[in-house]
Amino acid sequence: MAGTRVVVHGVLGRMGQEVLKAVCAEPGLEPFGAADGRAASDSLPLPDGSGTIPLSHSLQKIISGAQVAVDFSSAEGAVMAIRVAARSGVSVVVGTTGLSDDDLREAGDLARKHQVGIVIAPNFAIGAVLMIHLARIAGRHFDYADLIETHHEAKIDAPSGTALAIARAAEEGKGKAKGKKYLAPAADKETLPGTRGGTSDGGVSIHSARMQGRVAHHELVFGGPGQTLTIRHDSIGRESFMPGVMLAIREAVKKPGLTVGLEKILGL
Repeated sequence: MAGTRVVVHGVLGRMGQEVLKAVCAEPGLEPFGAADGRAASDSLPLPDGSGTIPLSHSLQKIISGAQVAVDFSSAEGAVMAIRVAARSGVSVVVGTTGLSDDDLREAGDLARKHQVGIVIAPNFAIGAVLMIHLARIAGRHFDYADLIETHHEAKIDAPSGTALAIARAAEEGKGKAKGKKYLAPAADKETLPGTRGGTSDGGVSIHSARMQGRVAHHELVFGGPGQTLTIRHDSIGRESFMPGVMLAIREAVKKPGLTVGLEKILGL
């Protein structure tokens, strides 16, 4: 019996390749097609050796007949994928970061209009989602918060979408809505400009590093009198994101509307 038909947008990227591999191995899912702006042929061999699927530089050309489109491309590519898929009656899972509030509002409107499920998450690693949840719980007990994030050298945005989500959660826990902020003292003498990193509106100091040999690492350190609390999550390989992506695919198919954040699917 055929499973849920999945199209991968951004398939030639590292995350796209990992998603296609996971879909091939996941019971109840069927790799149906693939799209990437760098596509140079009209077919793509499946990583498990079971055959080929149609490949196109245009999502529009291979979306017909699919049930879910999974996007790991760019912010602009993700917005395009949401529009194309929703108007074709196809649900969408987006792992691309950098979408604006206006993009999210548009996604919600499209999900309602076309009665499709759209799941957008800054991070699909379940451990990272739990870290965001814990940051919200712990935030109100401390006066200082430093966040260090390290990614691979090809990461486009800084800070990462996950880092911003962690910072927002810590700020919510602190009570930003009531005007409460973390203390973020500036150095009296900054001998190297930018050393202190950036500071969020709620006072979380954020530092970004990029280098080969890394995938995704986030460390949040809360500080108070005589103590610190460190919450850290490491994605050592891209397979760490796949259980969350598979959950999101199943959720998108069965639940019309916009869901932002994997925590809602996990019930956090």
